Amino acid sequence: MSNLRAPFAPLRFGVNHLWIILMMLSVTVHAAEAERATERSSVTTHTLVVEGGELAYTATAGTLLLGPERGDEIEPRARLFYIAYTRDGVEDPSRRPVTFAFNGGPGSSSVWLHLGLLGPRRVELGDADGLSAPPPPGRLVDNEYSLLDVTDLVFIDPVSTGFSRVLPEQDARQYHGVSEDIRSVGEFIRLWTTRNGRWHSPKFLIGESYGTLRAAGLAKRLQDELGIYLNGVMLVSTVLDFGTLQASNGNDLPFVTYLPSFAATAWYHGRLGEALQRRPLEEVVAEAREFAIERYAPALLKGSGLGEAEREAIVNELARLTGLSPAFIESHDLRVGQQAFSKELLRKRGLIIGRFDGRVVGHDRLSAGERPDYDPSYAALLGPMTAALNQYVRGELQFESDLNYEILTGDVHPWTWDDASNRYLSMVEPLRRAMVTNPHLRVFVANGYYDLATPVMAAEHSVAHLGLPEELRDHLTMGYYPAGHMMYTHLPSLEQLKSDLSQFIQGAVQAP
Repeated sequence: MSNLRAPFAPLRFGVNHLWIILMMLSVTVHAAEAERATERSSVTTHTLVVEGGELAYTATAGTLLLGPERGDEIEPRARLFYIAYTRDGVEDPSRRPVTFAFNGGPGSSSVWLHLGLLGPRRVELGDADGLSAPPPPGRLVDNEYSLLDVTDLVFIDPVSTGFSRVLPEQDARQYHGVSEDIRSVGEFIRLWTTRNGRWHSPKFLIGESYGTLRAAGLAKRLQDELGIYLNGVMLVSTVLDFGTLQASNGNDLPFVTYLPSFAATAWYHGRLGEALQRRPLEEVVAEAREFAIERYAPALLKGSGLGEAEREAIVNELARLTGLSPAFIESHDLRVGQQAFSKELLRKRGLIIGRFDGRVVGHDRLSAGERPDYDPSYAALLGPMTAALNQYVRGELQFESDLNYEILTGDVHPWTWDDASNRYLSMVEPLRRAMVTNPHLRVFVANGYYDLATPVMAAEHSVAHLGLPEELRDHLTMGYYPAGHMMYTHLPSLEQLKSDLSQFIQGAVQAP
């Protein structure tokens, strides 16, 4: 019997050791998983000189875990990266506003608002026109126009942007959609507010570009589902209804809403007639706006029913207001889109103009074609912003990560558009509902005249169609700046925007 058992002894020894090894590997894997599912942060202290004197503040760069509730706990599925700035020495935090900030895309990190407008440090971007950024790499300077003197700031990077990621074995698509995005950012706001004891603080949102859609949707969700009532929402370079931006067969509205921005850009580049060039920018925009509403829109509505004489008059007026030739406008059936305009306006000079900022010019390989090869206004900002953020977060804020900080990523696509898949996405109604449900809510809309991504008149159209009761209409105010989509790259506009946002926040907090 002993001889029969002997051959199996080494096998039993091997199985036992294999079991031990597997258990050790399991412990190691679970430990690694636990490490990946932990939160971490770096806390540093700083000072900033603003108009009111020296300001001491604490910066926290960190992550929060998000996921669905499971019993008494949250099941972690994603890690959101944020950078928060809180003023030191505040005796009563309940009287200190806090503003949650994010950009758009979808797929954009919060770097633009963070290092361009709001934060205590900003990227130096050149002269007063914001058109001649220094050579790379980007350089940070103290931001004397930071909003930190009037509000604490929390910059949020949605999932897949910045350092924000889903946890291993999680599908990022559960966060890549209109409602999914609003839900996760809203949950972050709730969790940060709870962890930092700020439920009694006045609360604000500020979003840029697609971030204005997110802000409008968040205002309603925070109120309806989380009980967080806001004091104010600030919309920078606004899109509330894609129907005002994206033309298609049957939707001529964007050709109308873009016209004042085309006129402003043509005026900037000296492409209008002498009489118009002598007039102030605001008057040129006002004339283009009036023509767009009173004559251009009705003409487009007539379609093939537009008479020959009226058509000729419309073509000539469009040429006068845009600097484009009548032949070019006629060849586009009176419907010149943003891409065609950006390619054509300075074609004879061999130049294209920017989408984010129509003041910025660049060069295509060929002057022929219907659209620019790239956006020179985006290219001028991407390098300085990327270098500055990566150095700043790891250096001054001491948050170490080997991840790529995703400034503006396509990894969020395909994006789920909810029930807007067969129509234009709009957040006009959610914003109206938020303002009516919470009649103390104030909204500020900032617009750049040279913004060819979210044109001025598109925002004006959405505001005019909010359907607010008369007694609430003055709760929404507009600001205009001689700059582009990131109007804070223009120093005079940055200074004015800081003043406007400060007054807005202080007014919303004090509103009865």
